[in-house]
Amino acid sequence: MKIAITGGTGFVGEELTRLLLERGDEVYILTRNPKRAAEKITYVKWLSKDAVPENQLEGIDAIVNLAGASINDGRWNETQKKQIYSSRIDATNELLRIIRNLEKKPKVLVNASAIGIYPPSETVTYTEASVDRASDFLAQTLRDWEILAARAEEEGLRVACGRFGIVLGKEDGALPLMALPYKMFAGGTVGSGKQWLSWVHVKDVARAIVFAMDNEQLSGAFNVTAPHPKQMKEFGKEIAHALGRPHWIPVPSFALKTALGDKSQLVLEGQRVLPTVLEQHGFQFKFPNLRSALADIYK
Repeated sequence: MKIAITGGTGFVGEELTRLLLERGDEVYILTRNPKRAAEKITYVKWLSKDAVPENQLEGIDAIVNLAGASINDGRWNETQKKQIYSSRIDATNELLRIIRNLEKKPKVLVNASAIGIYPPSETVTYTEASVDRASDFLAQTLRDWEILAARAEEEGLRVACGRFGIVLGKEDGALPLMALPYKMFAGGTVGSGKQWLSWVHVKDVARAIVFAMDNEQLSGAFNVTAPHPKQMKEFGKEIAHALGRPHWIPVPSFALKTALGDKSQLVLEGQRVLPTVLEQHGFQFKFPNLRSALADIYK
C-alpha cells in the first residue's frame, strides 16, 4: 500500500513509519522541510506557498493525520494554545483540499485525537459510546479536530479517529518527564494519586493505527489505550519498580499548578478509558499490562 503521513517525523509518526516499512508499504511523509528520499520513503513538501503536494500523492491508498504542535512542550500560554489549535486545524484543512484535488481518492483517513475529549473523573469509565465531553481548551480542540476530519467522508473516504491515551516511549512523550524524579531518587505520588492514567505503549499505538487503516469495518472514534489503566499512585510505583528506584516523595497539586499552570491538568486530572471498539474488532495489544510495557521500554 501507499500511505501518506502527516506528523511522520514525530514520536508516533516515526514508530508508525517503521512498522509500515517492515510490512512492505510505501510511505509518503508530508513535511515543510523535505529530506532526500530513502528506500520506500518519499518526503513531500506541504504547508508552504510553493508546495503542490497532490502532484506526488496521486494513487495513495490511505492517509494518517498526526499533524499538530506538541502539548507536552513548555508551560501553556495563549500563544502556545493558539499554536496547538491552529496547527491541527490548518493541517487538516490542507489535507481536505488535497483530497478534493486528487483524481483517485484514498480509501481511508485515520486521524489522531486524544482521550482528553472525555471529562476527568475518578469514578466513571469511558468507552467510545460515552457521550460526556469535557469543556476545557484541549477538549474543544479535539472536538473541532474530529468534526473537521469527518468532512473527508464527503469525498468518499472512511474516517477513523484514534483517541490516544498517554503514549509511553523511552525518549519522547510523557514518560521521560514522569520518570525523571525517580531517576533522581525523588519519585512519589503526584497530586491525590487517585487520578486515572489511561496509558498505551507507542508500539501499540502504531499497530492500532495500521489496524484501523486496514479494517474496513472500523470507522468513527476508537480509543487507543491499553485495556488496563492505572491510577497515578500505582502508575508511579510501576515506574519505580521498572527503574529500581524508591517511590516515596509526594508531589503536591499546588506545586504543579504553580509550575505548569493550565497544563497541570494533564497529570492532576485523568480519565479511565477502555479500548472497546478496538477489542470488539479483534485487535490484540502487544503490551496490555503496564509492567510489561515498561519492561520493554527500559530493557
